Amino acid sequence: MKKVLLFGILLFCGIMTMTAQKFNQSPLTIKEIMQGDQFIGNLPSNVQWAADGQTIYFDWNPDGVYSDSLYGYKLKDEKINKVDFDTEYGLPSSYGHFNANRTKRLYAKHGDIFLVDVASKATRPITRTNSYEGNPQFTANETKIAFEKGNNIFTWDIASGTTTQITDFTDTKENDEKKDSKDVWLYNDQLALFDVLRERKEKTDARDRLEKRNDSKQAFAIFIGDLSVANQQMSPDGNYVTYLTVKRATNKSTIAPHYITESGYTEDQQTRSKVGDTPDAYKMFIYDIVNRKVDTVSLENLEGLDYVPEYTKDYPDKPYKNDDRIGYISEPVWSADGKSALLDIASNDYKDRWIVLLNIKNGTVTNLDHQHDEAWIAGPGINSWGRSIGWMPNDQRIWFQSEETGYSQLYAMDLKTKTKEALTTGDFEIYEPKISNDKKHWYFTANKIHPGDRQFYSMPINGGAFNQLTTMTGKNEVSLSPDETKMAILYSYSNKPTELYLKENPMFSKKAAPAKQLTESTTEAFKKYKWRDPEIITFKAEDGAKVYARLYQPKPDVKNNAAVIFVHGAGYLQNAHKWWSSYFREYMFHNLLVDNGYTVFDIDYRGSAGYGRDWRTGIYRHMGGKDLSDQVDGANYLVNTHGIDKDKIGIYGGSYGGFITLMGMFNAADTFHAGAAIRSVGDWAAYNHGYTARILNTPVTDSLAYRRSSPIYFADGLKGDLLILHGLVDDNVHAQDMLRLSQRLIELEKHNWDMVLYPMEKHGFAEPSSWTDEYTRIYKLFQESLLQKIKKE
Repeated sequence: MKKVLLFGILLFCGIMTMTAQKFNQSPLTIKEIMQGDQFIGNLPSNVQWAADGQTIYFDWNPDGVYSDSLYGYKLKDEKINKVDFDTEYGLPSSYGHFNANRTKRLYAKHGDIFLVDVASKATRPITRTNSYEGNPQFTANETKIAFEKGNNIFTWDIASGTTTQITDFTDTKENDEKKDSKDVWLYNDQLALFDVLRERKEKTDARDRLEKRNDSKQAFAIFIGDLSVANQQMSPDGNYVTYLTVKRATNKSTIAPHYITESGYTEDQQTRSKVGDTPDAYKMFIYDIVNRKVDTVSLENLEGLDYVPEYTKDYPDKPYKNDDRIGYISEPVWSADGKSALLDIASNDYKDRWIVLLNIKNGTVTNLDHQHDEAWIAGPGINSWGRSIGWMPNDQRIWFQSEETGYSQLYAMDLKTKTKEALTTGDFEIYEPKISNDKKHWYFTANKIHPGDRQFYSMPINGGAFNQLTTMTGKNEVSLSPDETKMAILYSYSNKPTELYLKENPMFSKKAAPAKQLTESTTEAFKKYKWRDPEIITFKAEDGAKVYARLYQPKPDVKNNAAVIFVHGAGYLQNAHKWWSSYFREYMFHNLLVDNGYTVFDIDYRGSAGYGRDWRTGIYRHMGGKDLSDQVDGANYLVNTHGIDKDKIGIYGGSYGGFITLMGMFNAADTFHAGAAIRSVGDWAAYNHGYTARILNTPVTDSLAYRRSSPIYFADGLKGDLLILHGLVDDNVHAQDMLRLSQRLIELEKHNWDMVLYPMEKHGFAEPSSWTDEYTRIYKLFQESLLQKIKKE
C-alpha cells in the first residue's frame, strides 16, 4: 500500500513538473533569445559623414567584442574598415557651426575648440588646455569666435589670436568682505557723523565706477549669488551676452540601497526626487558689453501668464497658486543677419509654450505664437530647448512646429503681419525638419503613408507637394552628406534588424538606384529562424476610436485559443509599427509564444506616440483609463474575431506596461486571468516630477488624478494569477513601489501572486541571466494559468 502511495506521489510530482515545464514546440529557447545582441548581432548606429562627404562613419561591433567601435565606409573603394584610436581621436566633429558663406566651420571636441577651413580642410586649434571649452560660435561679424569656459564667455580674435574674457560670473559682491558687527556699526556711524568722510567716499566710489567702466581689459563681474548660470551666449555682433540664472529648488531625493556590493556592506545610492517638486526658477538677462551693464529680460507681457488650470474646478475649496509660471527659457536663436533673436519658453506646469521675439537692446519681448494645451504641450518637434524653431531664408519669417490641427505640423509666420501659415497639413506627423543648403527646400521625416511607416521627404521651402526620397517600408533614419547628394540610411523592417544603407538623393539624381546595403550584422543563429512579420491591424475601441495593433497568429494546427497581450513601456512610445522594435527581446519572445500556439497582441493604446495630440493626451488625469480600456477592447476583439477563449487571456509589460498590467489585473480581472508586471509603477505619487506632473498635475493640486491612476488603491480587485518582477536597485521606478504594493496585497489576504526581486538589476536589465530568469517565469505563468488552469490557493 505504501509503495502504491509512493508511486502515486511520484507520478503526481512528475505530472506537475511536466505541467510547469510545458513542452516548448519552438526551435527558439528563452535562454538564447534573451542574450540580446549576442544572439541577434550588434547593429550599426550613430551615423555621421566626414566633412568632405567621402566617408560614412558609424558605431558598430561586428566582432561581438566588449563595446562598439568607430567604423568608416569609404565611398571611393566601397570598403568598411575599423577606425584606429588615433585616427578617431583626431577626426573633426560632425557637429558644428558654419559661417555665413560656409567657408569656415567651428566645432568642439575633447574639450577644445577648432576652426576648419572648408576649402583646404586645414584645421586650426583655438584652444589647447586642460580646462573644458565648448559651445563655440562666430561673433563680432565673424571676426571673432566666442566660446564657453568655466561658465564664462571668452572670445578669440581670428586675426590676432587674442583671447579675451568677457564675463565674470561671481557669487561674491565687490567689497563684500566679512566684518564684525561692531565694525560695521562703527563704519556706518563714521560716515553719518562726518561730511568730509562721506564726500570723499562718494568721489572715490564714482572714480572707481568710471575706471571699471572704461577698463575694457577687465571682465565685467556679474554677481549671481547662490544661483546657477545657464545658456550663456554672445550675440552675432559681439555686443551682448544673454544668459539665464537658475534658482535650483531643494527637493528631497530618494535612496536606492544596493545589497550586493564589492565592500560587502549595504551601500545607498541617491536617486531622483518624487513628483510635486518645487520647480526651478528661471530668469533671463542681457549683458551690454559696450556699456557694461546688465538688464533683465521682461516676460510680463506673455499671454496667459495668469492662467488657472481647468482641473482646479474639481477643487472649489482649494486655493491654487502658481505665481511664477515661467519654466525653461531657450537660448536665443538668431537670424542669419544677426539682427533678431527668437526665444522658446515653456511654462513650469507644462501647459503653455511661447515663441517670442527678443529685443536685445531693451530686454522686452514680442509675442509671436502662444501654444496652449489644457493637458500638456508636447509632440514631435515641440519642446523648450530652442532647437525646434528657426528662421526662414529671408529672415522675415520664422518656422516652428505646432499641434494646432491635432498633429505636429510645420508652420511659418511673417514677423511684420504676424500671419501664420501651415506649410504641411494632414493626419500625420513631421519629424526633424531641416532647411536645405540652397535654402530652397525642406527635408524631414513623416509617417504620411501609414502611422507605422516613416519615410524621408523633401518639399519646397514655402510648402507644396512632398517628394518622397526613400522607398523601403519601415523606418528610414537619413543622414545627408554635406553636399546633400547622398543619403546614409539606418533602415529596418518589422522582422529585419537595423542595417546601414547608401542611396543617391533623388533630388540630384532622377535615376537614382535603389539603396545599397553596406552592413550585414545579424548572426547565423539569428538567421536560422524565420521571424514573423506581424500584421498591423486596427480595431474599434469602446468610444469609437481606431486603435492600431500588431497581431501575431499561430498556425491552426498548434493554436491553443489562448492569447497574450503585450503592453509597451514609456507610455508615449510607438510599437505597432513596421520597423525593428526597441523591444526586440519581447518581439522574439512573441515568436516563441506563437510557435507554442498563443495568439499575441501588441497595442498602441491611448497615450502612444505617432497618432497626434488627442491620442497623446488621451490619458490626461487618468492613467489606467482609456489606455487600459484599449487593452480590454483588444481582448474582446480577439475573442470575437479570432476565436480566443475569454478565460485564456494574459497580459504583461514593463515600466508603463507593468503599470497597465497591474491595473488590468486589478480593474479588469474578468478579462485578464494572468499577468506579469515588470519594473512597474504602483503609485504615481512615488514617480518623478518631469514625467508625471505633465499627465496628472501634482498630488497636492490634483489628488483625484493620482487616486484613480495608481494601482495600489485597487489591489483588492485581484482575481487572476499575478507575477511581479522588479530590479532591486532600479533608480527609475524604485523597488519601494512594489514592496509597498506587496504589503498591501498581504494585508488584503491575496495569495495568488508572486514577486521576484533581482538584486543587481536597475530599470533596464543588463544581465542575460536576469532576462532569462524573468521570461522563463513569465512563460511558466502563462502555461500554468492560461492552459493548465492551475490556481494557487
